[in-house]
Amino acid sequence: MRRGVRTTIALLVCVPLVVAAGIQANRSGNVHGARTGLTLLVPAAPGGGWDTVAREMQSVMRERGIVTNPRVVNAGGAAGTIGLGQLMEMSGQDDVLMVTGTVMIGGIEVNDSAYRLEETTPIAHLADDYEALVVPADSPYATVDDFVEAFEKNPGQVSIGGGSIGGTDHLTAGLLAEEVGVDPADVNYIPFAGGGEAVNALLSHSVAAGMSGYNEFADQIEAGKLRILALSAPEPVADIDAPTFIEAGYDLYLPNFRGVVAPPGIAPEDAAELQAIVEETVATPEWSDAVERNKWVANLQTGEEFGDFLDGEIGRIQDVVKELGL
Repeated sequence: MRRGVRTTIALLVCVPLVVAAGIQANRSGNVHGARTGLTLLVPAAPGGGWDTVAREMQSVMRERGIVTNPRVVNAGGAAGTIGLGQLMEMSGQDDVLMVTGTVMIGGIEVNDSAYRLEETTPIAHLADDYEALVVPADSPYATVDDFVEAFEKNPGQVSIGGGSIGGTDHLTAGLLAEEVGVDPADVNYIPFAGGGEAVNALLSHSVAAGMSGYNEFADQIEAGKLRILALSAPEPVADIDAPTFIEAGYDLYLPNFRGVVAPPGIAPEDAAELQAIVEETVATPEWSDAVERNKWVANLQTGEEFGDFLDGEIGRIQDVVKELGL
């Protein structure tokens, strides 16, 4: 058994009682389904990107009366696979939505998880966030071309800091390597526990560049301490002054998608009701404000369309993980 599997199982033994207690507390008195007591399961610790999505949804649902008592329950660990395991144990439960995204797909592969995202019930793709390649403001790399020139010559000497192994940051670095003819396994990728650590490493010149979601670097970019070289979006993003990799001539596009899925085994009419709840939520001005505030790009897909999107992303990311030798 691989170490990742042992770690995941050990964590799953510890977490279920806490998470189940939170969800059962929400179900007590819930006789009318998700409209009166919806649980938003966040497979990460409070404060991160998935947690932000859940709490923005909770706020809109509550303020607009879409759901009477929406609750957020956190079950973090192992790139989201701990929370995914919890969701899979709730088969048939129609009042739970789990926030998910690109990081979980990589985490499933790296941790050799027994649970698969494609076994859940796809509800909605909400929005996309994008990866930013940044360097210290005094870096010799003024453009993405400058960075790539050095990276091609000696990838081992051009360190890239970001989040967990197999996460979106790591995957984007691997895709960039593949695009410019560098073996993804040769990328000198330095993982950090959080965005703050990666920023500190950049500011202290402990790494040559950073790769993470734009919001992780936004404050330091706006303060003039970091320089953004490129964004992994398909087209320019409003209020972000940076070219996309595609605009710069590199065929690299990776959305860090934000979506929600339900447990497996729920009835089609219950899936439709959850989908309707989400559609009502994202149609509000308050949700539009949240998208703008967090510099997400709205990208609503529901049901089967979202399921097809997931299948495509899962296949693509599985290939990248293999190329990275993870």
